[in-house]
Amino acid sequence: MSGPAPALSFVIPLYHSATSIGAVVREIEELHVEGGHEIILVNDGSADATGSVARDLVRNARVPITLIEHARNFGEHNAVLTGWRHARGRHIVNLDDDGQNPPAEAVRLWQHAQANGLDVVFGHYEVKQHSAWRNLGSWFTNRMTDWAVDKPTGFYLSSFRCVSAFAAQQVTNYAGPYPYLDGLLLQVTQRLGSIEVRHDVRRSGSSTYTFRRLIQLWLSAWVNFSVLPLRVATVVGMLIAVAGVLSLGLVVWLWATNRGPAFGFGWLMAALLIFSGTQLLMLGLIGEYVGRMFLTVNQRPQAVVREVVSSS
Repeated sequence: MSGPAPALSFVIPLYHSATSIGAVVREIEELHVEGGHEIILVNDGSADATGSVARDLVRNARVPITLIEHARNFGEHNAVLTGWRHARGRHIVNLDDDGQNPPAEAVRLWQHAQANGLDVVFGHYEVKQHSAWRNLGSWFTNRMTDWAVDKPTGFYLSSFRCVSAFAAQQVTNYAGPYPYLDGLLLQVTQRLGSIEVRHDVRRSGSSTYTFRRLIQLWLSAWVNFSVLPLRVATVVGMLIAVAGVLSLGLVVWLWATNRGPAFGFGWLMAALLIFSGTQLLMLGLIGEYVGRMFLTVNQRPQAVVREVVSSS
């Protein structure tokens, strides 16, 4: 796409968004952004009519629109990275495809970033229009990242964010198969901000963000950007070892004083289950680290772009 770089790029990952993305794009087209704006749509392997709807939007665009087709579904964070790689704006806002992130609020994020010289501004929702389990998952993710990644304690992270072109360029250098955007952003800059924004009710359809996807996000936050789980495993192992030594001393004392029970099968099995379960947990954790290293070394693709379509 030719022409001067716009001031702001809107990056929207699409997944089964045929009924919602049209209204979102039209609302963005009606915005007045000083310096101009563009829209980057990343169709992340949708199985519905999202692709054809997005192509119609490109053909009838009133602002520059680029559609990027992934060869299959790679996940939201991978799709956002693809969008960032194709964005030309001096700042980039990424928002959801369901209309819950009002484009006017995205402009507020951008204005706050400009006014304060920030590389990243997160939108902090006063009232979240998500299901109870999704809100609980988001709360847990934020608490967990307080421990796992280098961020100010209690600082709210969300997927509704504005980033500078500088920060986006640094983050897109990451080529691993399991990106966690907030962890990557916290590694490249400390110029962070947050403002309260509105969160609207979903306009159509239902969320595709399942509990399985939340688990994958938690693993990416912990395993990709922190060795804290390994340190926790070490401490737990040491505590169990100390408990084992103390228990052995107690058994010897009971045996020497003839105070022990005649049968200890139940206690023995309980102890075996505890120790065996703990060992399997630790092995699984170490295996998760090794497995991700293996996939990275073998260059599992972060995303595969099938096609890029731009408005004239």
